[in-house]
Amino acid sequence: MTEWLPIIAALIATGALAGLLAGLLGVGGGIVIVPVLYFIFQLIGISAATAMTVATGTSLLIIIPTSVSSIRAHHKRGNIDSQLVRLWWPFIVLGVVVGVVFATEAGGQVAAIIFGIVAILVAANMMFRANAQPLFTSLPGKLWQSMIAAVIGLVSVVMGIGGGTLGVPTLSACNFPAHRAVGTAAVFGFIIALPGAALLLVYGTTPPDAPLGTIGVVNLLGFAVIVPLTVLMAPVGVKLGAMLNDVFLKRTFAVFLCLSGARMVYQAVLAS
Repeated sequence: MTEWLPIIAALIATGALAGLLAGLLGVGGGIVIVPVLYFIFQLIGISAATAMTVATGTSLLIIIPTSVSSIRAHHKRGNIDSQLVRLWWPFIVLGVVVGVVFATEAGGQVAAIIFGIVAILVAANMMFRANAQPLFTSLPGKLWQSMIAAVIGLVSVVMGIGGGTLGVPTLSACNFPAHRAVGTAAVFGFIIALPGAALLLVYGTTPPDAPLGTIGVVNLLGFAVIVPLTVLMAPVGVKLGAMLNDVFLKRTFAVFLCLSGARMVYQAVLAS
């Protein structure tokens, strides 16, 4: 039990931070949960490839209740575009299914490289485009929207993240109001996480060195510790987001994200 106490403490901190950031910045809890779990699992002797695979599956399961909490908070404020959700959800699910197959076949090292590269790009977007003008005046036609939705679903499930990390900057680039982009992307997160976690839980093959409490590629200890805190902190983040200057916060988080992503890529490339 003594050996697990530091890990449980780290999981508690991860849950509180992930829930807060999910509501505050719209980045999605997974963008915090995955790298933290990735490094924590390795501290207890798990291989990098297994750590990434289990971190991804666990993160997706955690995102389900987190996104529900965030959706409720945003729905009360009218921040969800229901019409866009109805148009995008089938293509997001399609991307999720393809992404699960790809991630299962490619393995944890490839997923870590993809996560690291996308994390660095997301960090750059936060750092240098915090107050930038939208790239487009509106969303493109329905064909392009369906392709965008599928790509968001695919990349997000491979990374183990919700809809905020890719959905918010995509919608913001197309002249979506900031709070509406965050609220709508929260729904995307639920649409990504539910089928993604279910597939990885039921059909995922548990690695031989997976941490205790892992079913499929989902670690239930991490889920049990982190979920209550993410559910509790997500609405707090939404309220704080309305009061604080989010430009400085996003740039600070971008530094953390860039360093984490770079380390993940470096470690995965060395291991390959």
